[in-house]
Amino acid sequence: MKKLDEIMELMADEMADFKTSILKLQLISKQLFDLSIPISTEAIEKHLNIFLEKQEAENQLKDDILKSIDKKLEHAFILPNYILIIFGILGILMLGLLGYFGYTTQAAKEEKFEVYQMIMNSENRYQEYFSEYPELKEGYYQWLEGKN
Repeated sequence: MKKLDEIMELMADEMADFKTSILKLQLISKQLFDLSIPISTEAIEKHLNIFLEKQEAENQLKDDILKSIDKKLEHAFILPNYILIIFGILGILMLGLLGYFGYTTQAAKEEKFEVYQMIMNSENRYQEYFSEYPELKEGYYQWLEGKN
């Protein structure tokens, strides 16, 4: 029984607290209903116009930025300038090397032709000499065989 009395007292306290909370809530809601805020279309239009002007200015700024990006993209190169310079230098170097090697091969051909002419002329001289002195020709051939 004692416990039941304690529970009843606690319940009564809780109900009293609940009642005071409800009274405070009613008072606040009554104050809220009494407080009226006049909503006029002029104020809404004014605030809306200010917002739209700000938004238009931001959109104009974005459009300007996008236009400048488009201009930069129109004039942009796929390859950077230094790559073009490197390829130009390499092209000039390759042309120079081709010219040099072409010249040296031509010079080598001419030199070989001159050596060939000298050999042919010297063989003709040897033939003439050996035809004049046939005994030396046989000695020369024996000397060559002995050398080999």
